[in-house]
Amino acid sequence: MRVAFVSLYVDDQRTEGATRRIRRIAEGLAARGHDVTVCCSRWWQGSVSTFTQNDVAYIGLTEAKTPRAFALKLPFVLRRIAPDIIHATNSPPSQVIAAATAGIMIRTPLVVDWWQVDETDHPWVVRRAARAGSRHFTPSQLIKTDVRSVGGDTDSIIRLPESIDFELVRDADIYDRADIVYARRLDDESNIDSFLLALAELRNKQWRTAVIGDGPQRSDAEAMARDLRIDDRITFYGSMELEQFVSTLKGAHVFAQTASVEPFARELLWALACGCVGVVEYQARSSAHELLEDYERGARVTDPEGIAAEIESAAEINSSVIAESFSKYDHRAVLKQYEDQYVAAQSEFGWFS
Repeated sequence: MRVAFVSLYVDDQRTEGATRRIRRIAEGLAARGHDVTVCCSRWWQGSVSTFTQNDVAYIGLTEAKTPRAFALKLPFVLRRIAPDIIHATNSPPSQVIAAATAGIMIRTPLVVDWWQVDETDHPWVVRRAARAGSRHFTPSQLIKTDVRSVGGDTDSIIRLPESIDFELVRDADIYDRADIVYARRLDDESNIDSFLLALAELRNKQWRTAVIGDGPQRSDAEAMARDLRIDDRITFYGSMELEQFVSTLKGAHVFAQTASVEPFARELLWALACGCVGVVEYQARSSAHELLEDYERGARVTDPEGIAAEIESAAEINSSVIAESFSKYDHRAVLKQYEDQYVAAQSEFGWFS
């Protein structure tokens, strides 16, 4: 199948949840034998307009990251590619409108992938994007509700979660470096303060903590740990290779999730798959609590005191190595869902066109 992704920004330009998600899907589909092209702004050096990486072809429509210029050129490029399916990211929404126009011209169905509704996008254009395309994919129920609130049709919004390498979960060694793990980019939305305050409540208990991830809030978090006099039992590892990360999770007992904004809590997913007890502080703009539904080894709380209480209670829960129930989030299983949705979109498009 020829799949054309539409995303003004890609992971090599702007590393964020939306671009990482599209890269995983594109490279995963290419590895499964599909012909994958990404229409984007040019991010590589040189005069060539096309660049191939990991079996994915990137076509640079513009050098400047200008949504209007990108949207104007997009229909002509898509017509030349002649894809079987067009898969566009939701922001900027002008590219969704342009992709929808191209889809009508070349009789190709459009699906739209939403990571989150960007508050900087014009509301009117966002509403048009929410009505374009035959299917709208979201990583969580939280984002599904958001898309519905901006005009998306409930029946066309489909939850397709993030994915992990479950074979790695099974095969990775166990590394006993921490009892409790916190893992996320340390930015303004990490809310790591709640986690550190919870640990301070437990300073008279025996525990070791690993904080995995880097970002602008790391130095403040390290300073806070010193002020709380718990820095001797917390190791800030910064970024960590995936294999080491999984091994660390398999050796840990508790994973704490406190971020204030999380369209999909992928680090938490890794931890639950590795058998950690999940302690999630509820946040209005986080979907993390969704992963604990129908899962016994987890708890939802509302404040640092609750986090501390659940960490202490987790000591009574037996250790577990792997939670096989999360194998449904394996890369292959989730990619199969995308393939099935593409086929269904093609079938419906042919029926109504």
